[in-house]
Amino acid sequence: MSQQEKNKKEVNQKYTDLDRRELIKGLATLPAIAAFFVSLWAKLRRDAIKKSNLLQDLVQEKQAPPIVASTGNSEHLRIGIIGYGGRGGHLVRGAGFATPGWTDLASENARKNRLDKRFATFMQQEDLNVSLVGVCDLFDFRSDLGVQASKNEVRPGGKPKETATVYQHYTDLLSNDDIDAVIVATPDHWHSRITIDAAKAGKHVYCEKGLTRTFDEAIDVYDTVKRTGITFQLGHQNRQVEANYKAKRIIEQGLLGPINMVELTTNRNSPWGAWVWGIHPDGNERTIDWKTFQEPVPIKNRIPFGEEALRRFFRWRCWFDYGTGLSGDLLSHDFDTINQIMDIGIPKYASSTGGVYFYKDGRDVPDVWNATFEYPDKDLTVLYSATLSSNNPRGNRIMGHDATMMMGGQSGGGSIHGFIVTADDASTQYKERIENGMINTRYPMYSYAPGSKQIDGVTSATSKYFASKGLLYTYRDGKRVDPTHLHIKDWLEAIRMGGQPKCNIEVALHEAVACHMATESYLQGRRIEWDPVNRKLI
Repeated sequence: MSQQEKNKKEVNQKYTDLDRRELIKGLATLPAIAAFFVSLWAKLRRDAIKKSNLLQDLVQEKQAPPIVASTGNSEHLRIGIIGYGGRGGHLVRGAGFATPGWTDLASENARKNRLDKRFATFMQQEDLNVSLVGVCDLFDFRSDLGVQASKNEVRPGGKPKETATVYQHYTDLLSNDDIDAVIVATPDHWHSRITIDAAKAGKHVYCEKGLTRTFDEAIDVYDTVKRTGITFQLGHQNRQVEANYKAKRIIEQGLLGPINMVELTTNRNSPWGAWVWGIHPDGNERTIDWKTFQEPVPIKNRIPFGEEALRRFFRWRCWFDYGTGLSGDLLSHDFDTINQIMDIGIPKYASSTGGVYFYKDGRDVPDVWNATFEYPDKDLTVLYSATLSSNNPRGNRIMGHDATMMMGGQSGGGSIHGFIVTADDASTQYKERIENGMINTRYPMYSYAPGSKQIDGVTSATSKYFASKGLLYTYRDGKRVDPTHLHIKDWLEAIRMGGQPKCNIEVALHEAVACHMATESYLQGRRIEWDPVNRKLI
């Protein structure tokens, strides 16, 4: 071996020995490093568990909201529908009846789009053990649809036991002693008269919102329902939305802290969303009972049948003679939701402003409208803001000193999308947790999202809006269910069992009075006060 080779070998050996020593030293430190990382992982895990358990008392509530018992062996009920328009058709589907046209279209859409669950949701409904035996509508075409629905064998429970008879006037339907209950889905100006007459005839009533067109009518309906003892349900299907039960529990536990402000919004930006609905080609003086339609309208405001009458018949929500405007039509949904969650009841004061700023089509119902409800005894103000010319997703907020609940996740307004709870930077309740990093106020500390992806099957602008408000679908044990079906079921079982449904006449009056207060403020240009002793607006 040459001297050069010897020198190279010595150098290599030297570095080998060095590497060996460094390796031994490194191995000696591994337990410490390992212990460090194990300790760090354990801390991170503990922090994660602490964060996940921050509101563990809420998430422990795994049980779905209570629903009524199975109706399979219960008393068979015979129902009638008065007013078979768009909402009437949905209510009848909730009871288990759909037209062949609807089932054919829904099943075809489901075949084309696996996310469209409307047909599956309908067919998976419980058979409510009812027959649709009476239909009354002032438009012959709609009456025929109601009869078709009553006969349709493509439904939960299969072939119906009975089919519907068409009645020309609602009083004829009410005179049938074999009919147990009626669904009232007419324009608002007919609600009070039909509900009162039905109650006097001993019929149980499911009435669509708003309860009545005027404040005085609301008091009359309330008194009649109480006096006759019938089972009454107002059509606020949000009473069945699962997220609202969770939200109510959060409020009850004080996790938002003192609540002084609630913000509610409605945002639409389409002619359909502004009630500019199509005029049916079969609508004419022979097929529409225009004279009867106008009966509740002051004589001075009645008009002869013609082009304007057709507009008003199919787009009735645009005029105060027939509807309740943004207050009774849209605000009522959100108000009832907040009343369900927070038990706020009737406000002491209401004031509102707005106007017809975008839809210059002859309507007198505003398309931009704001209302303020004041509850001095609760240290609470509820704000409502609506526009029919913007879809900006502002969301609904329950604002507490310690945290804010955003209904509809990050941006949407409806409880169908669940909600998030985010701590306030200046929170007293969560101050220590914020300071030690357990709560980051930039992110939700609690969220609830009940299967909102399934909403992809909804297509129309109005349907999307209703879906955002929780009116189309909710969830029970992970399964999608139509809240309208649950609401109809709740009413029917209250009839059978003798209890009170979730949106009974007591809570119906809360919504009605609050909405009428805001409407009267707009019409009179002043603040309106509720006198609970004398049951008057002053």
